[in-house]
Amino acid sequence: MLVYLIGSLRNPEVPIVAKILRDRGVEVFDDWHAGGKNADEEWMKYEKERGRTYHEALRGYNANHVFSYDLFHLNCCDVGVMVAPAGKSGHLELGYILGQGKPGYIYMPEDPERWDIMSLFATGIFKHANELIAELEKIKCNYQQSTSRTLPPGVLLPQSQLL
Repeated sequence: MLVYLIGSLRNPEVPIVAKILRDRGVEVFDDWHAGGKNADEEWMKYEKERGRTYHEALRGYNANHVFSYDLFHLNCCDVGVMVAPAGKSGHLELGYILGQGKPGYIYMPEDPERWDIMSLFATGIFKHANELIAELEKIKCNYQQSTSRTLPPGVLLPQSQLL
């Protein structure tokens, strides 16, 4: 079972939550976080220096590469977990996962400054890591008992399945 960990590049809790999940045997995809907290600002600065507008930059190679990378992993994951607070992209990713019929959770250790009823779209909202882990362990058991999934040609298997 692969969990796509969703969050903000500026949220320092993302790698901490990823480690907690990995320590409990959960396969986590959070490699997108390696771009660093200023990745979006640096992209914007670079594109503006080239004289591009936002709409033009979205059609560029970099935007399409990053989008394709994330989309590939969103499509391959079995579960999504958004670490709040997250920005617009994080909420779109969670919505995409839910729209595929996959479980999508929000891990929100503290009440948000601005409350939003639409969080009810999530499969579950957890304040404590141990509750989230218990839910993921239930899903993992169900996942292991179900028939194995068939991946399209060329798709890389999660690391746990390579051993």
